[in-house]
Amino acid sequence: MSPTSLPGAIRNSITSQRNTRVASAPNRYWHRVFAIMVFLSLFMLPHLQARAADSWVASHERAGDFPLVSKKVAAPIVFSGDDFTVVNLAAKDLVADVERVTGKKPALKNSLKDLQAPAVVVGTLGKSALIDQLVAAGKLDVSNLRGAWESFLITTVDNPQPGLAKILVIAGSDRRGTAFGIYELSQAIGVSPWYWWADVAPEKRTALFVKAGTHRFGPPSVKYRGIFINDEGWGIHRWAANTFEAENGGIGPKTYRKVFELMLRLKANTLWPAMHPVTKPFNFFPENAQLADDYAIVMGSSHAEPMLRNNVGEWSLPHDQYNYVDHREKVSGYWEERMKSNGRYENIYTIGMRGIHDSLMQGPENDAERIDLLHTIFNDQRALINKYSEAPAEQVPQMFCAYKEVLGLYRQGLQVPDDVTIVWPDDNFGYMRNFANAEERNRSGGFGVYYHISYLGAPMAYLWLNTVPPALIWQEMSKSYEMGADRMWIVNVGDIKPGEVGIELFLQMAWDINRWQGDNIDTFLTDWAQREFGAANAQEIAHIMKSYYQLNYQRKPEHLQWWLPRTEPRLSLLSDTESAERIQAFSRLRLQAEHLYQKIPATQRDAFFQLVGYPVIGSAWANLRFLEGERGNSEAAHAADARLQQETARWNTSLAKGKWKDFMATEPADALWDKYRLTGWTMPSDALLAAKKQAKPATAGKHSFAIEAEDFNRKTDRSGVAWQIIPDLGKTGSGSVALFPVARHDFAENQLAEKSPYLEYEVSFAKTGQFTLHVHLIPTHPLSGTLLRFAVGLNNDAPEGVALDVQDGSPAWAQGVLNATRIATSTLNVTRTGKQTLKIYGVDAGVVLDKIVVDIDGIPDNYLGLSVREKPEADSSTLKAL
Repeated sequence: MSPTSLPGAIRNSITSQRNTRVASAPNRYWHRVFAIMVFLSLFMLPHLQARAADSWVASHERAGDFPLVSKKVAAPIVFSGDDFTVVNLAAKDLVADVERVTGKKPALKNSLKDLQAPAVVVGTLGKSALIDQLVAAGKLDVSNLRGAWESFLITTVDNPQPGLAKILVIAGSDRRGTAFGIYELSQAIGVSPWYWWADVAPEKRTALFVKAGTHRFGPPSVKYRGIFINDEGWGIHRWAANTFEAENGGIGPKTYRKVFELMLRLKANTLWPAMHPVTKPFNFFPENAQLADDYAIVMGSSHAEPMLRNNVGEWSLPHDQYNYVDHREKVSGYWEERMKSNGRYENIYTIGMRGIHDSLMQGPENDAERIDLLHTIFNDQRALINKYSEAPAEQVPQMFCAYKEVLGLYRQGLQVPDDVTIVWPDDNFGYMRNFANAEERNRSGGFGVYYHISYLGAPMAYLWLNTVPPALIWQEMSKSYEMGADRMWIVNVGDIKPGEVGIELFLQMAWDINRWQGDNIDTFLTDWAQREFGAANAQEIAHIMKSYYQLNYQRKPEHLQWWLPRTEPRLSLLSDTESAERIQAFSRLRLQAEHLYQKIPATQRDAFFQLVGYPVIGSAWANLRFLEGERGNSEAAHAADARLQQETARWNTSLAKGKWKDFMATEPADALWDKYRLTGWTMPSDALLAAKKQAKPATAGKHSFAIEAEDFNRKTDRSGVAWQIIPDLGKTGSGSVALFPVARHDFAENQLAEKSPYLEYEVSFAKTGQFTLHVHLIPTHPLSGTLLRFAVGLNNDAPEGVALDVQDGSPAWAQGVLNATRIATSTLNVTRTGKQTLKIYGVDAGVVLDKIVVDIDGIPDNYLGLSVREKPEADSSTLKAL
């Protein structure tokens, strides 16, 4: 039994007791955590171990199972010499993976001739003679595989030929399907997709048996799924240039070979390659395009790089001539050169045009002219695609990314060819900016998303650590998928490391959107930790990471500087109490991570340091130096800064025997792009510290109160729509609340009381009057328009609408994404004292409620706002009942 398959009452009871108030009540919080951890160790661990034993690959033999590795020998891996190159590459990796796990190395063969012992046969339907012969002989049923996209089956076949009793077949519908099937078996035997990129050591096993029967996978939920290596100057480029691929001066074929393998192991198929000026363009190395094709990777290019061109490295003319108004032939010829060299490969072409390196298009003087010019550019680019591709342009994958100012052009009427995939961007901070309406969803080209877990830009960059919560990725990507974005998903991963967790969830959802839902997304980190580190420590690691994400969601470590770049320094909004509690929470989290590092097997420590230890410990020391500095504790602040430098130096010297030398840099890594990045840490000035001491402490009236949105007393689902808790997404508390499904809602404001789903909160008022209601929202964007709307009412009063104008890109938006909060306000007219019912009615599905604050006699002017009064501790009888 997995955590997800626990009875709902038990699972909900566990959920309701975890992570209730990291920032406001640390002593009670950690007491509660200890009690829950004791319970989990007694109840959950046996079930986690049982789940591992129930896998379709086991260490003990069951009747009818296929002996991949027995005590004596490993089954040979057989593939046809006429199959795709990627099948050959994946088969060789499977050989190495089996040896990593068992110490036994399978033979690699091209024929079943003379084989009498069990063998593994891998191949592509219609391309592999071995697979086609099995189909023709009636030994392999591929009826639901033929013609499918990137699908595969793994099945046992008895008596495939005289003298051969059993084989294991991995058959793919196409070349990537076969490769995915091979790597699926690798993962099932215990080899993490991150075995090389994060040094995850597989558990050693003496034997491996594949459960008899057929296991079918695919097609994927999203057709094109991939990553964008970006802003790479301080991490992956520096490491490649100095450590891994010095012979090429940075990222080149050797690095991309490792990237391509990782992508296949994660079931990704599309790459936007690194493109900053420090990096040689992808096509600078002629072998790169062929290497991508060997690995069956679809090559694309970013939103600012049409037609597979790297403008910052390949446009050799003056920048002002990258102008389609004045230099149409030069620019078109530049694009045509790439079509001549790369048109024969499998690509997805970015069409349209922006300026060089993420800037505004040159030439047109206003938006109307930009729209007209883009229509011309579309036609010219598609003519080139038509000329150099084997299929007509209408059948060749193309995408148009409505990023930054381009989204405004689309909203003003830009017409994108119907067969082109329109890719919606997030706002660079993990909140999707646009969604297709019902009419748009009829387009043949469909829609996609471009998402960020790393970003260089305004209002402030975040390039160091991966702190986008898994719950936010799930919320925004599941919402986008439901609104029709199922054709292409690309995630900006920065340097790849340390974004492993975010990359993993993003691509798992792209492969199977149903794998993670609202009722099990809170188990993702446990599932991930179990795969990487085993069942024994999975729950503790997951708890550490959940706390890490919530604390850093409150404020990213790259945003601890409260003033924007190039503005006057100022201190944070944290009150003395908030600062003390945050120091305590981070200190305890750091100690827990350090203790677990010593506890886990030595073989897991390199991986643990990369995936858990450094992010947790690094963000802790970054917070401590900042917070102690603001308290005037110079010695403690400088000691924390020194410890951060020590941990970073450890990454760059001794980690994995020096494998990752020069990969890790804390922000700011250098003085470049300083208009987007925080300045180097120093102690606050004496004047700022003195002003803080003189400031009046933040206080709240004794009658004002706050409620975490997820702590509703009742909810009423109506019109096929329900309020649901999103666990682990919120600035405070244990989650947030949103409407599901997002695509089904139509609540007229004069019918809210009769048709809208609503939440009920039991509250009590000590006085009457008109009071201000502050509703803290996760800073999402509307599904349409510019407003996030909901309604409130007391008791049976008519609901009154509340609206927040998101003002995308405004100063209010900027502070909202930095603070992880937008606040909508309304007025409550309280006519009697005592217990009453506050109701919140759904209007727009884009609204995500985090906290509700009623200002009766004052609320504090601090960062986290009014604290929620703690609920009583769960007593021993509660745990016994569980």
